[in-house]
Amino acid sequence: MTDKQPAINDEQIGNAKLVWDYHQMGHALRPVDVAIGLGSHDLGVAAFTAELYRAGLFPTLVFTGGNSPTTAKVFPRGEAVHFREHALTLGVPDSAILVEPNAGNTGQNIELSRELLASSGITPKSMLLVSKPYMERRSFATARKLWPEVEVLCASEPMEFDDYLKSIGDEKLVIDMLVGDLQRVIEYPKQGFAIEQDVPENVHAAYADLIRAGFTSRLIGA
Repeated sequence: MTDKQPAINDEQIGNAKLVWDYHQMGHALRPVDVAIGLGSHDLGVAAFTAELYRAGLFPTLVFTGGNSPTTAKVFPRGEAVHFREHALTLGVPDSAILVEPNAGNTGQNIELSRELLASSGITPKSMLLVSKPYMERRSFATARKLWPEVEVLCASEPMEFDDYLKSIGDEKLVIDMLVGDLQRVIEYPKQGFAIEQDVPENVHAAYADLIRAGFTSRLIGA
C-alpha cells in the first residue's frame, strides 16, 4: 500500500484543459493607463508584466499581494515585494513600479491597488490585469464589480496547458486550483464579490467531473 496520489488519467486532463481554456479571456492587448500584476506563487506573472512594460503597453505598474499559505515560504517578504525585485532584474525601472504589499485576496488586490494609485495621483481609465493563466476570468469579474468605471483587459503568460503543468511540476495542485477558481467564478457573484459570468455546459460538466474525481483541495471551505 502507498499514499502516493493515483495517476491522473487522460479524461481528467481533458476536463482540466476545458476549464483552463474557459479561464482565459482571450483579450487583444493594447496600450492602457496602468497594469496590475496580481501576486501568487507564479513568478511568471512578474516576468510577463515586465515584458509588456518593455513593449510599451503602460507607463506604470502595480505589483499587489502579501502572503498566503502557498507563497509564504517561496516569497517570505511578500508576493508584491518579490515580484518587484524580479521585474527590476528584467529591466523595469524602479520609478515605474508601485508596490501594494498587504492584499490577501483578489478583491483586496483590486481595491488596495486602486487606493495606492489614487494616492500617487493616478486615476486610470483603462488597466491591464496580469495574472496566472487560470485566474484571468476571476480577476476580470472581480475588477468589473469593484472598479466598474475602468476598462479592464486581462493577460497572462502565454503557455499551453501541458507546458504550464510541467512548469509547476504538480498536476494535482494545478487542477485543484483550476477547479477552485471556477467555483469562485460561479459562487462569488452571489456574494457580491464579482460580476456574473456565463459558464458553458461542457465546462460545467468537466468541473463537476473533476470534483467527483477528488480535485477539491482549493474549494471554498476545503
